[in-house]
Amino acid sequence: MSTTTLPPTKTLTRRAAWTLAALLSAGIALYSARYLLHPPTTPKAALGNPLGAPWLVIHVAGAVTALLLGSLQFLPGLRLTRGHRWIGRTYVLGCLVGGVGGLVLAPGSQAGPIASVGFGVLALVWIAVNLLGWRAALEGRFTDHRRWMIRSWSLTLAAVTLRLYLPLVLALGLPFLSWYRAISFLAWVPNLMIAEVYLRRRAE
Repeated sequence: MSTTTLPPTKTLTRRAAWTLAALLSAGIALYSARYLLHPPTTPKAALGNPLGAPWLVIHVAGAVTALLLGSLQFLPGLRLTRGHRWIGRTYVLGCLVGGVGGLVLAPGSQAGPIASVGFGVLALVWIAVNLLGWRAALEGRFTDHRRWMIRSWSLTLAAVTLRLYLPLVLALGLPFLSWYRAISFLAWVPNLMIAEVYLRRRAE
């Protein structure tokens, strides 16, 4: 793996990208926390999902935790401290809880089977990469651990990209249902692809 010092421009770009991702994640987390303050008791209140009570609350609780903590794990000053370990464990637990909740919710999507598959596969991959990252850390394979957690963060950010796409669809007057089905994949597949490109470049 290359250890070349990054040019100042690339360093600033990465810091700007991290700051933007952290701010958007915190904003989405705070917005989604309304479901924790006022848990839905009917399918209508749970985005029309018949499985929404109580699984939407479980999914949101895990996802909010992951969104709030995930960006902190990329702070260089935190990586060699106990805080990194405990925040990381809490982050992974949040991802696993959010993933299980999302997996249960996916079949109840009102957008039909295509959206169910998109969100269901996201939940499965999210769970898998976190378990692989956790195991790598336990086995002392810290390079592999970092790579898996970068993939994990890209999937956690699906909560952000989803909410960037939705208002864009509405603003452009596009057919909402068709695009929502597409977004069930677009919210996370490009994120994961970008993470893979980044990891390959770092390994060169």
